[in-house]
Amino acid sequence: MATSAPRPDHDTTERVDRNERERIVRPAFSAPAASNVNVGPTTATVTRNEAVWTVTRVVTLLFTVLEVLLILRFVLKLTGANAQQPLVSGLYGITEPLVRPFQGIFPEPAGPPVLDLAALLAVAFFFLIAALIVAIVRAVTSAREPTNP
Repeated sequence: MATSAPRPDHDTTERVDRNERERIVRPAFSAPAASNVNVGPTTATVTRNEAVWTVTRVVTLLFTVLEVLLILRFVLKLTGANAQQPLVSGLYGITEPLVRPFQGIFPEPAGPPVLDLAALLAVAFFFLIAALIVAIVRAVTSAREPTNP
């Protein structure tokens, strides 16, 4: 039996042994030696963002509760609910200070179904006030990134 000579390799890719492969792969996953790049938000930015979201959520919750109470007042007055009933009387008592500044702007129509326009005006007013407070909080606490020369 004749042994044939090894066939020449016509493959143009380079064969790399295991040590060489590890040396090539390792730098791709290593961190740069010196870096001045901010990769993510700083702790102060995260804390400030959490504070802003907390304030906006509290303001939104508070004003939403007020608006729901005012809408309930409007619906109860519109449907002619018994004002002597304790729950209705309590709701009217709670919402009266909120509605009082808007009473008298429009004349109240006479008749059993009372259209409480003052309550609707109060709902619109408190919605706008809540939106204004949230916008001011976000504007004052917005992150101002320093520019690098």
